Amino acid sequence: MHASKQYLAEVRKEYERADESGRRRLLDEAEKRTKYNRKYLIRVLNREPRPELVKRRRRKRKAEYGVAVTTALVDIWDIFEQPCGQRLTVVLREQVERLRELGELRCSDEVAEQLKAISASTIDRLLRREKRIRILRRNRNPNVQRLIYQKVPVKVASEWDTKEIGNLQVDFVAHCGRSTGGNYIYTISGVDIATNWWEGQAIPVRSQHATKEGLGTMQPRFPFRIRELHPDNDSALVNDLLLDWCREQRIELSRSRPYQKNDNAWVEQKNWTHVRKVVGYRRFDNTSELRLLNEIYAVLRLYKNFFLPTIKLASKTRVNGRIKRTYDQARTPYQRLMESRQIDRKAKQQLKATYESLNPAELQRRLSGLREQLEKASAAKCEIVLKSRPHGPAITINKQRGLAAPGLRKQATA
Repeated sequence: MHASKQYLAEVRKEYERADESGRRRLLDEAEKRTKYNRKYLIRVLNREPRPELVKRRRRKRKAEYGVAVTTALVDIWDIFEQPCGQRLTVVLREQVERLRELGELRCSDEVAEQLKAISASTIDRLLRREKRIRILRRNRNPNVQRLIYQKVPVKVASEWDTKEIGNLQVDFVAHCGRSTGGNYIYTISGVDIATNWWEGQAIPVRSQHATKEGLGTMQPRFPFRIRELHPDNDSALVNDLLLDWCREQRIELSRSRPYQKNDNAWVEQKNWTHVRKVVGYRRFDNTSELRLLNEIYAVLRLYKNFFLPTIKLASKTRVNGRIKRTYDQARTPYQRLMESRQIDRKAKQQLKATYESLNPAELQRRLSGLREQLEKASAAKCEIVLKSRPHGPAITINKQRGLAAPGLRKQATA
């Protein structure tokens, strides 16, 4: 726009002196150069140039607090362990006169009155340079947070009803290997707090739409209605798109505290036992690996939920300085659902029919076979064949980043 104004200012000088045919030629050229409408160009070129607006320099306000106030403020700030401005205002109103009487603060009456009347924002402004010089550590929790955080409440572990079925904790597991560069596959891991029923879904990228589609795929696989989703503060899990989807499905949404990983302890445990121990730490980033991962999770959910018992913490008490933990009897998630009164008869009949149709040994063999296929697919894509000379022997260099699952490392090494 600035360049167009400069160009039209030069054209205006010729336009004022030109005849009708010259003006027509100048208008054609200006219309071609600026892409403006012809009528608009006629109005602009016939208009008298406006003088440039002169920016008025804003008068600098006289400083109300001088060097003496800042020096005394820094001394008091150091005495009381460098508090923030809101806390320091309370200290100043109560302790200025006391420090003067004790001889710890030497200042005039005028400076003392100013210290008592100073506001919290002014304190932070006057101490800004001192904090920068000392390179003080900033609080890692920023004051400005996303607006979505005001819509999604924080929920800690003590607020959960561990007997109510349908409260899920969800989290991402990244399959990036040793490098986070580029796009790679993520696993959405979700576990019910009351029954330990687990579901997993692999998605190609960590985006809001892919996360919504993954959760939508996982939802009908749970044998109960989802009451609440509880992720961490990941932007792919806490966003307006997912919040609207939860409202449509009549699902509540809460989140954990920032930088408090133990708030999602249930799902963090499943990330290790159900994902990392099964598929390992290799990098997965193509469609064949995505398909194999979802096939693994389809078998794994049946094997883990119907046949592998879990132990839940029943109570925790402190006795003579030590914590005594009491656990309930080991049961599978399927057994916990069958014993619960929160599941209707039809859902229990479907679960029983599924259970009777399964063979745990066959599931374990299928799972092992799929894990071997995933291992081969991941290892094959990362082998680069180099030749030392045109007719020389091939040299194979494995540039795989990451580690295989614990059960497959010995096989891969051999």
